[in-house]
Amino acid sequence: MTTAVIVGAGPNGLTAAAVLARAGLDVTVLERLDYVGGASASVPAFGDQAIIDLGAAGHPFGATSPAFRALGLEQHGLEWVHADYPMAHPLPGGRAAVLHRDAEQTARELGVDARAWLRLHKPATDDPNGTAESILGPLVRIPSDPLLLARIGVRGAWPATMLAHTIFRSGAAQALFAGSVTHATLPLGYPLTSAFGVAFGGVGHTAGWPFAKGGSQSIVDALARVAELAGARIQTGVDVTDLRDLPDADLILLDVTPHQLARMAGDRIEGPYAKRLRTWKYGPAVSKLDLLLDGPVPWEDERVARAGTVHLGGTMSEIAAAEHAVAVGRMPDEPFVLVTQPTAADPDRAPAGRHILWAYAHVPHAWPGDASAAIERQIERFAPGFRDRILERRPMTPAAMELWNPNLVGGSIGGGTLAGTQQLLRPVLAHPYRVPMPGRVFLCSSSTPPGGGVHGMSGWHAAHAALREIGVHEG
Repeated sequence: MTTAVIVGAGPNGLTAAAVLARAGLDVTVLERLDYVGGASASVPAFGDQAIIDLGAAGHPFGATSPAFRALGLEQHGLEWVHADYPMAHPLPGGRAAVLHRDAEQTARELGVDARAWLRLHKPATDDPNGTAESILGPLVRIPSDPLLLARIGVRGAWPATMLAHTIFRSGAAQALFAGSVTHATLPLGYPLTSAFGVAFGGVGHTAGWPFAKGGSQSIVDALARVAELAGARIQTGVDVTDLRDLPDADLILLDVTPHQLARMAGDRIEGPYAKRLRTWKYGPAVSKLDLLLDGPVPWEDERVARAGTVHLGGTMSEIAAAEHAVAVGRMPDEPFVLVTQPTAADPDRAPAGRHILWAYAHVPHAWPGDASAAIERQIERFAPGFRDRILERRPMTPAAMELWNPNLVGGSIGGGTLAGTQQLLRPVLAHPYRVPMPGRVFLCSSSTPPGGGVHGMSGWHAAHAALREIGVHEG
């Protein structure tokens, strides 16, 4: 029987395990921690009063992930839950722009920009699953829907600030769009940044930005069940630091980032690929803060309390300035802050009457500080009296993020910056999953296409590339 060893039991590693095991391979997964999950892990916190997500919390591309749908995770315990609104963006002056699971409703509230908003998001709104398949695939391929990809590409090629200033007349529409763009963790003036705004906004209008009921751990637990039912074995507490220590296998798949791959492979990788690994850049980081509150956040616009995700940064100009500062290594006084309110969709995550808040600020790569105070200031700015609701705090600095999960190098959560050539070369353009070294070794982390996020697609594509190489039916 063909054998495979997978290092790392995050969403990508477990997705790869499920694909290979279903294809009939003998699969072993090795995980350094004593539990599976990677950047999708959840733990009890605040004296076991609540369940918090250590990494990702909201999942705009979780419910539409082609991999998750094909593996049938919802038949293995995963349940998606939604807040009333996918996202809200508080604005100076007390009002907020709201992204609804209804493009028409979102547009109506944007007034003068209604038609422009609908036209911009129409491709993704019309076909959310097709959009997910288009943007979550390898770059070098024949797309399943070339016309849809082209329609998204025409819009997405623009720098976000240029596009928003060109087509939107109101600050509300500009800010709502800019908030979605910041998921790229790039300056808003970079080319191709509009693609993130179109994709996140369009999918939000239809599939929403859901949470996994009970915490993001539910996603990887469902993946683990699928893999194990197909015959895969998962071993936790095994820290692999040298590929020579792995058991013999026909295939090796690595859910790690380039710097770790370079260390694990040593001198067995040479030439341009080895240089690519050594020079890989990780980009801006996050400083995270989990909070236990004695009630909902007192947002000035009461609708914001009903949103699953909240973008805090004010106007598009303020957000653009903060993101530029972070990109050049300077900590802004008012960083962009992404907040999720899990108990708005999943109240059982905390005791009755209490709420949990998950937040992170964009900070420079490997920034040595703790942005908790800046995060709280940004929330207080749009929710006066918020600090009075705080019962307990649980901060995670960029250094703490990397200590917990070595894939989060310097606190960077995307497997590597999307700036410059790394948006296309992840880590190389042709055959991005195959590692040029002795044996059949494949990279299946977020450092390969399509990049960061809890959607399993890097693992899905890497596993299918491996199956094609050994001539096994992909299933």
